[in-house]
Amino acid sequence: MKPTDRKSEIIAIAAQLFKEKGYSAVTMRDIAQAMNIKAASLYNHIKSKQEILVLIIIEIAEEFTQTMETIVHSEENTIQKLEKVIQLHIDITLRNADALACLNNDWMHLADAELTYFIKMREDYEDNFRTIIKNGIANQEIKNLNVEVIIFSTLSTLRTLYLWYGKKKSPNPTVLKSNMIQVLLNGIV
Repeated sequence: MKPTDRKSEIIAIAAQLFKEKGYSAVTMRDIAQAMNIKAASLYNHIKSKQEILVLIIIEIAEEFTQTMETIVHSEENTIQKLEKVIQLHIDITLRNADALACLNNDWMHLADAELTYFIKMREDYEDNFRTIIKNGIANQEIKNLNVEVIIFSTLSTLRTLYLWYGKKKSPNPTVLKSNMIQVLLNGIV
């Protein structure tokens, strides 16, 4: 179910507050205040802060997981697949850095069923990434380096892009994508 415009606004403002203060520190009253409405009015659109967290995190996690499924099963070569993974992370960061920060920093606050679902999606995503890397090494398309080091190095950079991009003199999105792909796939030497 697609959120209403007002619900989308609540989610966007909550994601921004979660990024700034952390999920635990934000109250429904804080969200209402940021929207310049009464806290009771929020409950006309949303059941709880937990519902907001689920809507933010699960939507992005599903996008990552579904897109990775498409990438890993495509007929493209390893380099093309890796480029698409990098582009996916950059696109989501540019589109919604606040929600991405929430996904990275606040996922552990999800309730039981949603937490289990999220962890499964994250594991599936990383397994698919691992498959791409292993196939690339086996096909001699990428260097035969430790798979876990490649995964950690790449995903750590991509998952925290929201911390850096937009601060100081960030490159435009086209330059960012091009340069990030070059650095992550070819290094700097």
